[in-house]
Amino acid sequence: MTDLNKRGWLQGGLLMGAGALSACAAPGPAQPGRPVATAFELPHTTVPVATADGQPLAFPVRRIYCIGRNYAAHAREMGSDPSREPPFFFQKPSDAIQYVAPGTVADHPYPSLTRNYHYEVELVAALHRGGRDIPIDRALDCVYGYALGLDMTRRDLQRGMGDQKKPWEIGKSFDHSAPIGPIHPVARTGHYTQGPIWLKVNGQIKQQATLNHMIWSVAEQISRLSEAFELFPGDIIYSGTPENVGPVVRGDLIECHIDGLPELSLRIV
Repeated sequence: MTDLNKRGWLQGGLLMGAGALSACAAPGPAQPGRPVATAFELPHTTVPVATADGQPLAFPVRRIYCIGRNYAAHAREMGSDPSREPPFFFQKPSDAIQYVAPGTVADHPYPSLTRNYHYEVELVAALHRGGRDIPIDRALDCVYGYALGLDMTRRDLQRGMGDQKKPWEIGKSFDHSAPIGPIHPVARTGHYTQGPIWLKVNGQIKQQATLNHMIWSVAEQISRLSEAFELFPGDIIYSGTPENVGPVVRGDLIECHIDGLPELSLRIV
């Protein structure tokens, strides 16, 4: 994890302030009061923002939401019927982030307890506004920017817990399970609603689709999530993966791509 990921961020009071936010509302002013001492220092997760002038800027991560089975072919390969299934979501801890700088190949540790470790390439939406019951036609106003990410999965643990009808958090929510590139502000790039998304392993295409193959768009995901949770600035959403997820082993090179974003590369170690 980089120094940016470990840096404390001053916006915490804004993100955790009391009171409901209206749909896509910006946070209100921090409440006055004396600061409270903590028992120990706790690092907070941030992701670098790609700025026009190259000046350092960090996006503070509050929560990581992920949507499951959001491309029809992937839903079918996971044994689901995409024509009838409503969207469902799960979360990863914010410190599951592994930042990968453009032009580098990051070492990604093969996790413990698994013998079937899978890649899932995804578009990530980062929010700077939040609220409850956000209408679809206002949902994209909440998006600060987009990044390229991976939802790494201990598939054998996920399936094993599912077979036992137990929560499969252990298969999704572990250290380094959310690799991500820099966040690119919407003000510079616009919204990502179409264009190729692909993933290679050792130079061979494994996943390939276009963003408009999503069953639920980013706007629809934000709207649906806000029915179940109050969204806040700092929330990020992994928006689903195409079909042909599969295993990697130590030594494998993963390369990911979405048109308009820098590629993301990992070496499994």
